[in-house]
Amino acid sequence: MFDRLQAVEDRYERLNELLSDPEIVQDSNKLREYSKEQSDIQETVDAYREYKDVNSQLADAKLMFDDKLDADMREMVKEEVAELENALAAIEEHLHILLIPKDPNDDKNVIMEVRGAAGGDEAALFAGDLFRMYSRFAESNGWKVKIMDSSPTELGGFKEIVFMITGKGAYSKLKYENGAHRVQRVPETESGGRIHTSTATVACLAEAEEVEVEIYDHEIRVDTYASSGAGGQSVNTTMSAVRLTHLPTNTVVTCQDEKSQIKNKESAMKVLRARVYDKFQQEARAEYDAVRKSAVGTGDRSERIRTYNFPQNRVTDHRIGLTIQKLDQILQGKMGEVVEALIVEEQSERMEQLNNG
Repeated sequence: MFDRLQAVEDRYERLNELLSDPEIVQDSNKLREYSKEQSDIQETVDAYREYKDVNSQLADAKLMFDDKLDADMREMVKEEVAELENALAAIEEHLHILLIPKDPNDDKNVIMEVRGAAGGDEAALFAGDLFRMYSRFAESNGWKVKIMDSSPTELGGFKEIVFMITGKGAYSKLKYENGAHRVQRVPETESGGRIHTSTATVACLAEAEEVEVEIYDHEIRVDTYASSGAGGQSVNTTMSAVRLTHLPTNTVVTCQDEKSQIKNKESAMKVLRARVYDKFQQEARAEYDAVRKSAVGTGDRSERIRTYNFPQNRVTDHRIGLTIQKLDQILQGKMGEVVEALIVEEQSERMEQLNNG
């Protein structure tokens, strides 16, 4: 482990030199690339340097036992050694986690797609609940939310809603939301008081840069039409809504929430690029999962990942067997406990894979 840490620190020092090179400073692409690489390893380097510093202090403290100390001084040194050993163990555990290979998408913005599935109007209402949950979670993290396309229902839900969450680390915390979400509750439309089960599906896509996926103009068919709202009522009579079709993959994206056709096309391109990029990633993941199946992560979107039980105020994440009696709080965007548990589980899996070679 320490050979790898030393290599990381050496690379960090080399990046310092490169970022001071006038040729690199004038090359915006290289400057951005090296700055990001340095930023990505900064925490690891800081922790490694702290480890070396504490280790040095521990060695010095242990040497003091060779001197002729009185009882009080010996007790003080003994306490200092114990504290330094505990600190060293904590830093080493942290370094093990930092050395786990990172998901290259973790720092990216995300495009989320929430759709009502089985359950008709109730499923659409639940999709609306999920959208508001993610929006509040985003706000609590200081991220921004922008609706890119939506199909609202007259009861206040969504047949489908596509929105972008912008903020550092958004994907790292929301990528676990991929899959089918199940709700168990008495619907507002149900007079008999019977509990119904409905589902909504969530897709979380990392925003893709142009350099990561090449989409050429001749591969896209562009259609424009008038925007429409709930129940088909016309929102405007201008041809501001945009539908993009990526012909090679038959990926279709629509955007109509902006009044400007240009802005809708820009939003649609972001979604299209993310979907195509995600398609390639899913294909690569399918090959990987054929060899090693991961219980947590961004896998099968048809998998039922979570149940929201209203009568018992309960949320259960089926992938890790986590049950929390805080449904009301989680729907208010207080998802931290669930997200942290999923992160810890994934880190444990990755560490085990790393140790097993």
